[in-house]
Amino acid sequence: LADITLFAAMGFPTQASDVQQTQPKISNFNHVLRWMDMMRSHPSLREATQLAMGITNDFQAIFDADAPPLEPLVSGMAPLEGAIPGNVVTRFPPEPSGYLHVGHAKAVLMNQYYAQHYKGRLIVRFDDTNPSKEKEEYQESIVEDLGKLGVVPDTISFTSDYFLTIHAYALTMIEGGLAYMDDTPQEEMQKERMELTNSKHRDQSVAQAQEYFALMTSGADAGSKWCLRARIDMQSKNGTMRDPVLYRQNNLPHHRTGTTYHAYPTYDLACPIVDSLEGVTHALRTTEYDDRNEQYKWIQIMLGLRRNRMHTFARLNFRHTLMSKRNLAWMVEEKLVDGWDDARFPTVRGVIRRGVNLDALRKFIYMQGASRRIVNMEWGKFWAENKKEIDRYAKRFMAIDTVEHVELTVKNGPEEGENAFLSTVLLPKDPSFGKRLVRIAQNVILEKVDVEGIVVGEEIVLMRWGVVKITKVEGGLEGDYIPEGDFKAAKRKVTWLAKVPETFNVTLTEFDNLITKEKLEDGDDFKQFINPNTLASSKVIGDVGLKSLQKDEIIQLERRGYYRVDQPYMDAKRGLVLFMIPDGKAKAMSGLSGKLAHH
Repeated sequence: LADITLFAAMGFPTQASDVQQTQPKISNFNHVLRWMDMMRSHPSLREATQLAMGITNDFQAIFDADAPPLEPLVSGMAPLEGAIPGNVVTRFPPEPSGYLHVGHAKAVLMNQYYAQHYKGRLIVRFDDTNPSKEKEEYQESIVEDLGKLGVVPDTISFTSDYFLTIHAYALTMIEGGLAYMDDTPQEEMQKERMELTNSKHRDQSVAQAQEYFALMTSGADAGSKWCLRARIDMQSKNGTMRDPVLYRQNNLPHHRTGTTYHAYPTYDLACPIVDSLEGVTHALRTTEYDDRNEQYKWIQIMLGLRRNRMHTFARLNFRHTLMSKRNLAWMVEEKLVDGWDDARFPTVRGVIRRGVNLDALRKFIYMQGASRRIVNMEWGKFWAENKKEIDRYAKRFMAIDTVEHVELTVKNGPEEGENAFLSTVLLPKDPSFGKRLVRIAQNVILEKVDVEGIVVGEEIVLMRWGVVKITKVEGGLEGDYIPEGDFKAAKRKVTWLAKVPETFNVTLTEFDNLITKEKLEDGDDFKQFINPNTLASSKVIGDVGLKSLQKDEIIQLERRGYYRVDQPYMDAKRGLVLFMIPDGKAKAMSGLSGKLAHH
């Protein structure tokens, strides 16, 4: 206390600028300089300084004069309270009971951002405390999906690594009168908690609690009805503080520990313990945990654990979208979708397969970042951001409907046997992407919708080729190529393909929302709102250049839209399959609308 008093009297010189002002006054007293350095480097004093800076709305306390300043936070992300560069530790604790979805993506990308921004560490910890739900398959899929998101944690850990430690803390709670064993049936227990009524076992002795805890953890049938409950406050206005369950018996084999254990801690007990033990400084939690934060703090305080800060943000919800892993699993089991990577699914692998750009996803998530306001986002807003990113590198090609097309004879165009080509850039906005050859010929095909109402004498632009003046409409379109034609004067700019043997059929696939209702309310049965028409395919004739595309490439079919290569061209039987990527607009970019709503 004397040290702190003296340090405060000196002006609390923790920051580098303060030291520069104070040092000349005490430069002849080396022992004082050493003492001041010791004090200013103390983590508690640095944290207090950072908190004070936060109150004054300054961004960062500077403790070392030669340390580079932190980059400004990206738009939407708020500073972490009390964060000290180099000391911040965040964690992402997924339960291996399903595949990651975009809501999880928000959580892990925010944790990664803060860890990197403050030059700290990110822990990915598998919350594997429920053998009834967890599988090795899900654990492996989560690791894969984190890789897809570009997340490389500094540490990967498992709550199961701490089972013995958590077991010991549970016994400590019993010995300290902080927990008791209860065999009240679940429905009755819930009723008692609602009515603020104590359990009949709440006043049981420590010896009885220890006996029943041993029975429960032994795996014996007689112990299956018992659970461990925290003794907190049954009169609390916060329902999570009314003696929550901390431990339950479960004799199913655990996917990592096998049959070593027969009872497992709940997330409510395990999380605050392991967060403390692993050195987490800032626990990011969604607003749905707001009521549980008081319980989290109580456990850390009662067990004498190092405490950490909590940073709350709103979970990511989308309209017409299910996020429940249980409901998504039902759709997979009922074969309403092709699997967890179905492009209609909000899973990480599903949205990536649909054509999500990771930079766009990060920007979108950071924009929502620190907000606690719970809203159902429109997919259109995200897809609009996504378009900005993919438009920078989506190579341009052309394709024409296999049925709804017409032929145009360019009378002064090259004969098919001449094998004539023109050279055009792959990306008009960025010629550095290179060029490609496009076959030209006397006979070309156009989209039927593009020439409706066309008249003799009208000039049209065949994109990437030039201007053609229509000389005949009835009995088949004919026209003359005009080498010096005026591109700007022509009202119609149309896609086309030379009618040559090299063209080939391409499958275009579109998707719609799986759920017809914009927002499912509590009590709604989602099965009553399943959209029966969510997938449609169509055939187009494709430019031969499309045959060179690789899986996952993103392109634009001009005047149709953006597409991701789901299956590259292999041969006539294993043709090219493109998945349409929404662009955030209510209507298609031209009259070439698809079969489904433009989502």
